[in-house]
Amino acid sequence: MMKFLCFLVCSLLTISMLRGQDDSSKYFKLVNGGEGSNKYRIELNSDVDTSWSKWHHRGYSFGFDPSQTPMYTQVNGILSTPYMIQVRGNEMEKNKKRWGYHVFEGFAQDDNSRITMLVNKHVELGKPVAEMYYYGTEYNHSALAYNWFRIGSDVRQHSYLFSRDQAIFYGSLTLSNALTLGRIGSDNILEKEPEGDSEKYYKESAKYVNYSSLKDSEDGTIFYDKDNDIVVIKIKGKWMKLAVEPLPENINYKF
Repeated sequence: MMKFLCFLVCSLLTISMLRGQDDSSKYFKLVNGGEGSNKYRIELNSDVDTSWSKWHHRGYSFGFDPSQTPMYTQVNGILSTPYMIQVRGNEMEKNKKRWGYHVFEGFAQDDNSRITMLVNKHVELGKPVAEMYYYGTEYNHSALAYNWFRIGSDVRQHSYLFSRDQAIFYGSLTLSNALTLGRIGSDNILEKEPEGDSEKYYKESAKYVNYSSLKDSEDGTIFYDKDNDIVVIKIKGKWMKLAVEPLPENINYKF
């Protein structure tokens, strides 16, 4: 009888251990490399669970469907690699990246403001767009939703700042090609800000940005008035026409 009990306990422990291994194999996998090779790679997986407490936090759920998206896999340590970190497309991008677009997000101390990088959300001028910006605490597409994104250094009033509709260059700018002034006419201007989301009504929003930027512009602002075929500049608060003249007869460009 004692031998039977010992056998039963050992059997139950073995089954329990095996079941535990089977369960864990869903989350930690050794996968064969090439066909027929004895080399392996690692895969980590998390379950889909709509009751996960983090899904109630907009910063986690925004752009995801919790009924299809696995819970976040957390690493309590510093990730380091001598190679690179890569985010690739897949057959079901909608729930593998935010809306299928986002490839990186880094949150600030307020746990709301974040740097965002995404690809192919938009197509402009006939080509897909990669985008990078710094969202504030607003969850919309208004100008207030975007903070400054600095490129160049971390020194204040140096380098180059970018926001939704404005860029400030504290450093010098050297062009290796032509500079084209903005061609602005009456069909590019809207005096009243359109109601609704700026992303949805982007054409109208862009026209209002043109209007407000020129209305609030400082001395030295310059643009091309395409309605009247003149270049104008603001001096002492007044728009002035720049004087131009034909090229000298001995100058002839081939373009």
